[in-house]
Amino acid sequence: MKIISYNVNGLRSAMSKGLVEWLKEENPDIICFQEIKAHKENVDYKQFEDLGYETYWYPAQKKGYSGVAVFSKVKPDDVTYGSGFEQSDMEGRALTLTFGRTKVISAYFPSGTSGDERQAYKYQWLEEFFGYIDELKKQDFSVIVCGDYNICHKPIDIHNPVSNKNSSGYLPEERAWMDKWFGNGLIDTFRLHNQDPHHYSWWSYRANARANNKGWRIDYISVTEDLQARVKHAAILPEAKHSDHCPVMAEIEM
Repeated sequence: MKIISYNVNGLRSAMSKGLVEWLKEENPDIICFQEIKAHKENVDYKQFEDLGYETYWYPAQKKGYSGVAVFSKVKPDDVTYGSGFEQSDMEGRALTLTFGRTKVISAYFPSGTSGDERQAYKYQWLEEFFGYIDELKKQDFSVIVCGDYNICHKPIDIHNPVSNKNSSGYLPEERAWMDKWFGNGLIDTFRLHNQDPHHYSWWSYRANARANNKGWRIDYISVTEDLQARVKHAAILPEAKHSDHCPVMAEIEM
């Protein structure tokens, strides 16, 4: 099963830049979107259905903000909207599709770049979401967490770790949470197959950052350890340019 995670920074904007044509060519079984900034009724969703996808949407209550979606060519057994935490659910931050004993989640972690209040909420989200995933694992589900985590884990994941050491997204507390995440039975699929530097999934629109590859790797597909041997391939797809992020992909035997 080919799974892609993609923060599109506005689904309608990405569609105007060729997203549908790219998706037809890339042809994943499942694509998890973050930051869709749209409700289903405001999108020409038939373009995706014509490609064979069932579409599941969890927008933020605030229009033009946040939100996640999952488009799947395989019909899920169940769909769970939200993670049961009021603020996160109002902001449309997690959508879970169940396929047998496997959960596929599209998650949009908060950014703390706008100030202390949002940074505090980010820490709140991290603990709540950690508990949500832990509970699924305790129920013996295999879990695949696709999303924009808004955190670089290690120095190799950011173009300038020294100058960004006090930047939200690379703070010691955030990186410690990632240590806890990957130390608690979850696997970074990209790093299973690639230990090289200079692989990023987000670039600022400023200072020609993408052309100079001055980026951050903040988009991940994490899987529980029981799926590790089934991860046949994982990659970042920087040639897709519909957003300030690019997609990340994993091929997993299901």
